[in-house]
Amino acid sequence: MSASPPPADRAVALLRGLGAAEISHPGGTLLVHLQRVHRRLAAWGARPALQLAGLCHAFYGTDGFPAALLPLERRAELAEVIGAEAEGIVYLYASCDRKATYPALPDPDAAFRDRFTGHDGVPGPRLCRDFAELTAANELDLAGVDPAFHERWAAALLALFTRFRPLLSEPAWAACHTVLAPEPRPQG
Repeated sequence: MSASPPPADRAVALLRGLGAAEISHPGGTLLVHLQRVHRRLAAWGARPALQLAGLCHAFYGTDGFPAALLPLERRAELAEVIGAEAEGIVYLYASCDRKATYPALPDPDAAFRDRFTGHDGVPGPRLCRDFAELTAANELDLAGVDPAFHERWAAALLALFTRFRPLLSEPAWAACHTVLAPEPRPQG
């Protein structure tokens, strides 16, 4: 009897099967981007469920990337591959109405607006930290591979992640500063 492949391998196979390797995305394809986000979260020491969520965060589309690989009615298929906890993080990330949610996210009782349902909820501290960490990994990847994205969004992202600071791990915060902070100007 052979052991089944690890969830990350099964997720990559599903991503390939749904065409993620053919969808253009800054720095290559959507699949390549998702794999970079997964590796970044692993390098930051994120727990396995969050790493898997990073690999799969675009399955249902996002507020900033509308292309969905799976409709919401098929959430169980993704949960079967990566587990319910990781799929829940994927849903939370995909469902975020950024304009309504970002301003108050670090507050313990901040409303998190679901763009699919229009309802507000309070995800709880761990899910808020997961969301912030995944958001940082995603945006830092884009800023790192796309100079135009970096030039346009670095200052706004640094301001956002400065507000998110209480939710971010030390490695994530350090990466935010490294990738997004302006270069010091020579004195003279």
